[in-house]
Amino acid sequence: MISSRPFYGISPLFPVYPKPEDISPAQKYWILIQGTQVLFRNQLESKIIILQNSLPTDLVCNDPVYLGIKGNCMYHVCEVPVSARLPEGFESSSVRELYGKAQESDMAIASYAVRILEFHRLHAFCGRCGTKTLPLTTERAQTCPVCNTTVYPRISPAIIVIIKKGEEILLARSPRSPSGFYSVIAGFNEPGENLEQTVHREVKEEVGISVHNLRYFWSEPWPFPDSLMVGFVADYAGGEIQVDNQEIEDAGWFTRENLPPYPSKASISRELIEAWISREI
Repeated sequence: MISSRPFYGISPLFPVYPKPEDISPAQKYWILIQGTQVLFRNQLESKIIILQNSLPTDLVCNDPVYLGIKGNCMYHVCEVPVSARLPEGFESSSVRELYGKAQESDMAIASYAVRILEFHRLHAFCGRCGTKTLPLTTERAQTCPVCNTTVYPRISPAIIVIIKKGEEILLARSPRSPSGFYSVIAGFNEPGENLEQTVHREVKEEVGISVHNLRYFWSEPWPFPDSLMVGFVADYAGGEIQVDNQEIEDAGWFTRENLPPYPSKASISRELIEAWISREI
C-alpha cells in the first residue's frame, strides 16, 4: 500500500506537561481563531502562525489556550470574539480554503488549534453539575473541581472507502456536495462495530451493494470538527446500486476516462481517487 501523506496531521505538536515555563517570547507562537475561521496576515504567502512579539497591538482576544511544543517553540491558540474587528492587515478564512496559500505544516497546526479551541468551548462547564471546569496540568483534559468529572477531546472515527470493479470505481454524490462533486463512500463508526464492519454497513446502506477484500489505505485526522478518517480499498462483491436518497442522491461506476468532478486536494477522498488513477491501488 502507498505511504501515508495526510494533510492535517503532518506537523504534530507535542503537548508537553507540565507546560514549560522557561520559553522566551521570541519562541512563542499564536494561532488566532474567530468563530471557526483562522486569522492570517495577507502577504505573499498567508501567515497563519504569528510570533508573540509581533502580535498586533489592536488585537482583542480571550485567554490563550496552550497547544504544545514543536522543537524549541511553544504554541497557543487564542479566540478572537466574533464581535471584534479584525486587526489591521489581517483576514480570515477556513482552514480548507487556505490550501495552496499557506504552508501545509502551518495548516496542520491551525487545524489542530481549531479542534482544541472547540474542545475548550464545549467543555468550559461540567456537563454533570454545571461547574466551571479547569484544565489539567498533566494531560489534555478538562476536569470539574466539584464532582471530579474529567473530559478529553472527542475523536469520532469514520471510514472512507474506494470500491473497485475491474477498471471502474464507484463514486457517489451527496445532496450536500459542493458543486455537485462525486466522491467515495464514507460514514461514521457505530458503537459495537469494528472498522471493517462499518465499511460493509455504510456501503450497503448508502448504495445497496456488497464488498469484500478490504485493504487499509491510510488515515487522516479530519478537523471538521473532530473526525479521524480511516481509509480503505475494497472490491465489489455483488448487488445492484440502489441509493438511499438521503445520504446519497446519485451513484455509478466510472472509468479513468469518464470521471465526474471529484473533491479538491487536501482530502483523503481525493488521495484515494488519485491513487487509483495512477494505479497505486
